[in-house]
Order: sequence, then structure tokens, then C-alpha cells
Amino acid sequence: MTKEKITYELRLYIAGQTPKSVAAIRNISRFCKENLEGKYTIEVIDLLVTPQLAEGDQIVAIPTLVRKIPKPIRKIIGDLSNEEKVLVGLDIRKLQKT
Repeated sequence: MTKEKITYELRLYIAGQTPKSVAAIRNISRFCKENLEGKYTIEVIDLLVTPQLAEGDQIVAIPTLVRKIPKPIRKIIGDLSNEEKVLVGLDIRKLQKT
């Protein structure tokens, strides 16, 4: 029995190189490298360059991370500094009971 490889398709919406945008890029890149090595893609979309792309994923705040695949679509708003919240929000790791 082979285990199917799940690939995560992520989009990170930012607006320029603000401190929150830079932190969000750094944080999601690190979390994916540590937890999803070889099983993810991250597309960074700068809404200052292509603002029309915000409508498709209904982006109302930035930075916003959107998990396109696997379904269902999930969104996380902010600089993604809370690793536990990001991994649970993306359904990569289950919430640890303390």
C-alpha cells in the first residue's frame, strides 16, 4: 500500500516590502521547508504590482496566505509568526493539547 503524496499549493498576498510582508514570506518559507519539504509551492503575489488578483481569492487584508490545494481553501491573515496557528490553520499539524 503506497501513501499518496499531498502537495500544498500556497499563495501569499502581500503589498510591497513592508515589515509584515517580509516577515510573512520568511515565516511561511521556513515552516514549509521544515514541515513539507518537497511537497509545496508558494506563489507570492504583490498586490501593488497586480491588484486585480486580489478579487479571485477575495483578499480583504494583507498579508494573507491562501491554501489552494488540498481543498478546502483555507486563509490565514497576518505575518504568520505563530507557527502552531499557521500549521493547524493549514491542516498540516493537529492542535497539540497542553
